[in-house]
Amino acid sequence: MYQIAVSGAAKGTSVEEGKELARLVGTAIAKAGHSLLTGATSGLPNYAAEAYKAAGGTMSVGISPAASKVEHVMKYRLPIKAYDTILYTGLHYIGRDTLLITSSDAVVSIGGRLGTLHEFTIAMESDTPIGFLQGAGGISQEIQTILGLAQPLRNSDGVLFSDSADELLADITKLLDKDHSKYHNLY
Repeated sequence: MYQIAVSGAAKGTSVEEGKELARLVGTAIAKAGHSLLTGATSGLPNYAAEAYKAAGGTMSVGISPAASKVEHVMKYRLPIKAYDTILYTGLHYIGRDTLLITSSDAVVSIGGRLGTLHEFTIAMESDTPIGFLQGAGGISQEIQTILGLAQPLRNSDGVLFSDSADELLADITKLLDKDHSKYHNLY
């Protein structure tokens, strides 16, 4: 069982375009028996978390930018219902993003804006595999262009793209199984 983060837009046009994709990702993560992590935010990550729980997922973890549950709900206006536990970090969005990505074995990104781009750069810098589920627009549609501009990359093999949630998760799982083959008993 791996810890898979879901990254994506909390607001904006890619939320409407990616709502069903996020639900498919959450369901696929649950069916595969993995844990789900998000930034405990609204929009696409929350749709994924709701679908994960509805599909019988056993461990959904939110990593909050807030320092407390009260701040999470009242100041940041973020959801709580789809999570088995929420870690209240007090790290605001910048620190939360780093903790989310570096605590995950891999990331699935959908749509997105500046925060999703930030999470992508953290994944690249920390050699965390990241898969982009295409079809929701946003920053996820621009990543291949960004990768081309950022050449040479040290680990572009860990960046995957797909139009299918199930195929993307299968590819990520296969990559993780290969990367962690000598540690299989830990997973």
